[in-house]
Amino acid sequence: MKIDNSWYIKPPGVAEHVSCGGVVVRKDGNRILVALVTEPRFAEYILPKGHVESGEDLEQAARREIAEEAGFTELTLVKSLGSSGRLDFRKRSWGTMHYFLFTTGQDKTRPSDPEHQYIVKWFSIDALPEMFWPEQKELIEKNLKKIKMLTANI
Repeated sequence: MKIDNSWYIKPPGVAEHVSCGGVVVRKDGNRILVALVTEPRFAEYILPKGHVESGEDLEQAARREIAEEAGFTELTLVKSLGSSGRLDFRKRSWGTMHYFLFTTGQDKTRPSDPEHQYIVKWFSIDALPEMFWPEQKELIEKNLKKIKMLTANI
């Protein structure tokens, strides 16, 4: 499936939801690595993110979703990277996604999402793989200088 511009046009009357997730980075020597997730049936990667649950603030939701989908529990918040909107995978709901930049010292993890078999891989922030959602890759690329500057001393 190819994501085109139709995912980024909000139809009238569609249900809405709020999701949160993050860009998780760590240093390997002089390189900045970013953690991305995929599933066995997909070739592309995504940032870990998901719906906000009742009683959660945006950062709490991002941390929980990152823990579930990518297994990272030792996260340091660096800053908010803003939000974007698009339709969900089935085009049934409009989501506003809030993304945060986190650093971690964790290398190996175990995702805990019971409904998906997520696989976590590290990539150089300067050589990202094919990503399923174009706006997620654009988020990283748009903030590349800021991410490098903010994580220079980790």
